Amino acid sequence: RWGGGAVRGERAVLGAAAGSGGAAEAAEAGGGRQGWRGESRGSPQQLAERYADLAASHSEALRQREEREWHNARLRQENARLRLENRRLRRENRCLFRQALLGPGPDKPPADPGEEAEALRAQLGRLQEKHRRALRHLRRCRAAGGPEASGAEDGELDELLLEEDEQP
Repeated sequence: RWGGGAVRGERAVLGAAAGSGGAAEAAEAGGGRQGWRGESRGSPQQLAERYADLAASHSEALRQREEREWHNARLRQENARLRLENRRLRRENRCLFRQALLGPGPDKPPADPGEEAEALRAQLGRLQEKHRRALRHLRRCRAAGGPEASGAEDGELDELLLEEDEQP
């Protein structure tokens, strides 16, 4: 698998040459190639070192994979926690928004409906009176021939506008 170019017969010859006695015979049988990666040539010490390197790199790869898996699991847990918190905050936000739309919350006493209705009636009366006065002013302006002819009556319109700004 690792050799790439060696055929089965050549490997058998190499194994026999290495086992029967010498590096010179093994190099000669292999066609003069030395220390080719993946072929079982070399001293037992070199093979042991190579095996130890492979085992160490494999262990390191496994450790890194476990570390990634642990990190991913931690991120998934954090993501789930944040999703739950996000849902809770959305619900709370909707609740607060509804309270703001519906009126005073539980900390404020509800307004008396009779008082509120009376205040609205008074405001309606004031607005109707302003409207009548504005209509009278416009009729006078039209009868006099336009806004240029109204002269002193412009102050009345300004007064109505100021009253409107002062009202709550």
